This record gives sequence, structure tokens and C-alpha cells, in this order.
Amino acid sequence: MKNLARLIAVGLALAALSGCVVNPVTGKSQISLMSPEQEIATGAQNYEPSQQSQGGQYTVDPALTTYVQSVGRKLAAVSDRPSLPYEFVVLNNDVPNAWAMPGGKLAINRGLLMYLEDEAQLAAVLGHEIVHAAARHGAQQQTQNVLLGAGVLLTGVAISQKKPEYGALAIGALGVGATAWQAKYGRNHELESDRVGIKYMAEAGYDAQAAVELQQIFVKLSEGRNAGFIDGLFASHPPSQERVDANRKTAAQYPGGVRNKTQYQRAIAQLVKDKPAYEKYQKAQQLAANKQYIDALAYADQAARAQPKENLFWELKGQLLLQQNKRDEAVVALDKAIQANPAYFKPYVFRGIAYNQLGKRDLAEKDLLTSQRYLPTQIATYYLGEIALAKGNRSQATEYFQQAAQGGGEIGEAAQAQLGKM
Repeated sequence: MKNLARLIAVGLALAALSGCVVNPVTGKSQISLMSPEQEIATGAQNYEPSQQSQGGQYTVDPALTTYVQSVGRKLAAVSDRPSLPYEFVVLNNDVPNAWAMPGGKLAINRGLLMYLEDEAQLAAVLGHEIVHAAARHGAQQQTQNVLLGAGVLLTGVAISQKKPEYGALAIGALGVGATAWQAKYGRNHELESDRVGIKYMAEAGYDAQAAVELQQIFVKLSEGRNAGFIDGLFASHPPSQERVDANRKTAAQYPGGVRNKTQYQRAIAQLVKDKPAYEKYQKAQQLAANKQYIDALAYADQAARAQPKENLFWELKGQLLLQQNKRDEAVVALDKAIQANPAYFKPYVFRGIAYNQLGKRDLAEKDLLTSQRYLPTQIATYYLGEIALAKGNRSQATEYFQQAAQGGGEIGEAAQAQLGKM
């Protein structure tokens, strides 16, 4: 208890130096260790890495992102902080989720869009997330964590993977955690975001009842066995009957508005059309997790043939081919993944590994360095060390292995072993 009291005292002293800020949504003063300028800088710095770690942007149908952005901008314009540099992206991720970073950086997953029925429900999601940004909830959460000695919200992204032996590659081992940034909002923040988000919806012309329906959908799904929801949206936005009832009471204060179901269904038409392909992709992932690699490859191939513009399908096919030591074929599949989405880190990592195993070190190095520009990872750093060592650049190899060793795990041990030989 003494240590906790000391931490709180230190935190309060720091907060006093920073001063209080006025919450733009509530108008109340609150302690904050993050200035509005720092808040915007934090969002800008972490937005791209968070996107990369969660599948990158959805690129099959760019018109969908344009549509989501148009809805988001309507809501941002009526928010309590309309001057924030708001951005909206659709992430290429099956997990139903949406999140907001400090400074107005928002994302909604492809997986969540499939559960919504109309534009008003989309507005309910985006309005809720805009409130988290406008009300500085992320900054408040960080301040609370510091005062309690819990550290900051941001976490580094490190990708661990067993070093391939005899060309074998563990499928899915390159995956990163679902959230490089995910605030754990408390009950008060959630209720405030619901209440004010409904206000934003109504002011933008949407039917506020959509927010009630949205929470009803979430409660129903949370009571089922949908692990994706539990791990995704519900981890940071826990649903409850209390939120349904509160939304119903708030929504009753506003007149009806537009639903725009036809516009929404038109916007997600490509997602709906591609649903069978994504189901094959998910089946391939499940089979690969059970080490049924040949069957997994068949499903991945079917998915890629059904929608050749989806980079995730080609990427998984490349991983599976690499696991079977079919390196040249893996490179071809990974080429197509990169052509489909050249701004996503993961296929560069796998193609770099394939090139390295084929003895094409210059090409491998180029791919691994490209992947690092999008998202630095432990596995890419390790292989860059191997390549530097093979090229006779011991000082650079040492630097790479030292960095990889800091990540721990089996790759960290392999890096330590390499350092021990040098």
C-alpha cells in the first residue's frame, strides 16, 4: 500500500506540472499527462503500425473505404472536436472490431461491417469511436495507468517464430497480437461514448434507434460462442443490457432519421459476394493450425481463385507452399500477394525468407528491409542478421542479432546462439 501511495503521489505531482485540461465533450476539468498536441502526435505515430499489425488496409474494394470515410466525416463534423485530424480506414481483418486512437485515428474491421445492416448502424459504431477520441478517453486511460503505476497503453509489436529447420515453416507463427493499440475502456467511458455518440448520430441526420439495435446485436453475440467477438470488439467495448437500456432512453430523446439501408448494402456488396471465399480462407487457417497443410493449401487455392485481388489468400498460399519446401512456387504466390497490396508488411517477410532459402540474398535483404519499413519485426531482424553474416558484414550482423535477441523466445535464443559464435 505504501508503494501504491508513493506512485500515486508521484503521479499527482507530475499531473500538477502538466496542469488540468478541459474535456471538450463534458466541459469538466480533468488531470491529464498528455497534452492535446501529444495526443495528436501519439495517434499519428501509432496509427500505421496498428493497422499493419491487424491485417493492413482492405484493398479489394477501395470504394468501401471511401464510403466509410464519408460517413465518418459527417459525424466528425458535428463532434465536439471537429478540428481533429480524423482518419478512417477499413482493416482487412475477420475479427469484428473497431477502435479509435488519440487524435482521431479510427479503424473498423471488415469483419464487423458484415454484421451491420445499414448506414445508421455504421454511424452508431463510428459515432461511438469518435467520442472516445473527442473526449480524450485514450489520454485519460494513459493518465490513470501512470497514476496507478501500470505504465503506458502502447505496446511494442514483436513477431516471434521458430527458425525454420530443413525448410519447414510454422504456419501462422508470424501472426501478431490483435491489438498494438487497444484501450480497455471503463464503464463510464463506454456509457459516455454511447450517449454522446447517439447525439452525434442524430445531429448528422441518422436514426438514433440504430444505436439501440447495435447494442442488442452485440449482447446477443456475446452470449453465444463467437470467440472472435470476445477477443475483438468485446475486449475493449464490453456489451451489456445496461448499455442497451441506456441507449434506448437516450435515443428516445431524438426524432427519427435516415437509415440508408440500400446505400449500405450497395457499399458492402463486394464483401457479401466474397463471403464464401473468406470462409474458405478461414477453413484453410483452421486446417493449417491442425497441421493439415495439404488440405489447407487446397482451400487457400480455392479462395485465391475465387477472389484473386485479396492479398491475404495469396499470402497464406505462399506460407503453405513454403512450409512444403516449394520455395519457387511460394515466391510466385507471394508475388501476387504483394501485387494485390504492396503496402502490407507480411508477404515481404515470407518472400524474404523464401529468397534467403533459395540463396538469393540480395532479393531477400531487399524484401526484409521493406517489411521493416512497414512494421519492424523480430523475425525479419533475425534473418537480416543471417544475411549480413553470410555477406561478411559481422558488425551489422551483430547489431541485427542483438536487436532480435531482445525480443526473447526461440528467435531470441537463436539470435543469442549466433552472437555466441561470433
